[in-house]
Amino acid sequence: MSAAESTPDDMLARHPETAYFWGHVAGGGRVTEHGIEIEVADEDAARRLSAIAGGGTVDHRIAERDFAHDTAVTRRTDEYTVQVVDPTLAANAAAALGLPVGSDPGGYRFDALRDHRRELLRGLLESCGVVCFRESSAAVGISFVHDDARLLARIRTLLDAAGFDADEPQPSSSGGHWFGVADGDTAAFAEWVYEGSGETGLFATSRRRKTLRSVERAAGLDVGTLVEPADSTGIESTDAAGADP
Repeated sequence: MSAAESTPDDMLARHPETAYFWGHVAGGGRVTEHGIEIEVADEDAARRLSAIAGGGTVDHRIAERDFAHDTAVTRRTDEYTVQVVDPTLAANAAAALGLPVGSDPGGYRFDALRDHRRELLRGLLESCGVVCFRESSAAVGISFVHDDARLLARIRTLLDAAGFDADEPQPSSSGGHWFGVADGDTAAFAEWVYEGSGETGLFATSRRRKTLRSVERAAGLDVGTLVEPADSTGIESTDAAGADP
């Protein structure tokens, strides 16, 4: 059975695809009275999320952003917006999952998706997570960054339930909040969160490549041990993983 054939008709059903979808919505999207919008930086993920939703539109644009370590330098990045116009789905999702809508702060209730915690956390990692390789310590760094501290608290609960430790959320210099996965758990979490993803297609190609390539480097493994050699270029190195974003 293909991934497309297994897509459930009910977007609130307990299913790996819905867990991945709502993880992206919570971490990098928004629910309105008219529907759902998700911002992603990976075309494959955008098309996959659209397919899960039954055919939402995908808009592409190229944005210029300041480079994190030198604001005098800008970089051009691809950005994709998945839009699902469905007021009923939006209202039902807000009620069932506690997603914020307008002035309603929501409560992020993910208990219904606990059987698919891996896919939920994968969607959250790809939408509001930061992954990098620390050259100085040859280690993987993983953190979560979001404006809403309540979402970060919920992500820490999900990580704890999956057996991974994390620091307490704290304010970031940009005005939001962040926390890091415990240094001793980053590589294990990175491997775990993408386990089986190649069979389902539930992943952002660029993020999966970067994350698993970082683990390969940290463990001194050959390129392609965890991710296909043809999909292992484009790694970004930095010593800032786990630092205040």
